[in-house]
Amino acid sequence: MEAGLPTIESLERRADRLTARASARVEDWSSLLEESRKVDEFLQLAPIASTRLEELSTALFGELLSELETNLTHAIREILGQDREVKAVASVRDKKLQVDFQILNQGGEEDIMVGQGGSVCNILSVGLRLIALSRLNPEAHRPFLVLDEQDCWLRPDLVPRFMELISTISHRLGFQVLVISHHPLELFADSADSVLALEPDREHGARIKRIK
Repeated sequence: MEAGLPTIESLERRADRLTARASARVEDWSSLLEESRKVDEFLQLAPIASTRLEELSTALFGELLSELETNLTHAIREILGQDREVKAVASVRDKKLQVDFQILNQGGEEDIMVGQGGSVCNILSVGLRLIALSRLNPEAHRPFLVLDEQDCWLRPDLVPRFMELISTISHRLGFQVLVISHHPLELFADSADSVLALEPDREHGARIKRIK
């Protein structure tokens, strides 16, 4: 054998290493191919799963949403004295259940933020908070709610109905509700268990005066 030429044994060993490396690459390729197949199957099922998830979520929360619609519709009609209807529409976005509220007024959809000068939004805000509180564990949460000027967009003649409804619901659910208002006392005093007023005080800046 000429000097510098590989031997048969070294060539065989090199061939064995290359064969082993080739086998490993084939196994890697097969593994990647299987992962790709699973990803393709998942992507094909994703829209079906999303649709099914939405259907299941809607069915699961259907009773709750129906109750929400009934209670909020009653509150708006009771306070505003008008034939409006609240619709709760459930959907799944970003894998989370979302609920959008709509106001139907004489068959047409009304902007929930500006309806009746903002009164509709105020009423819904209070209603949703009362409903949310009613579903909390009373042993872990204190049934206490602060409503800061939630009557600000209501016409004065609607304030008594608004306050009376809050009083009725809070007593029925056993809630303590603190309502802050700038409306005249005579519009809501009859609906409150107690009434406190802030009055200017030259020495202390303000003082609390019990009215009722």
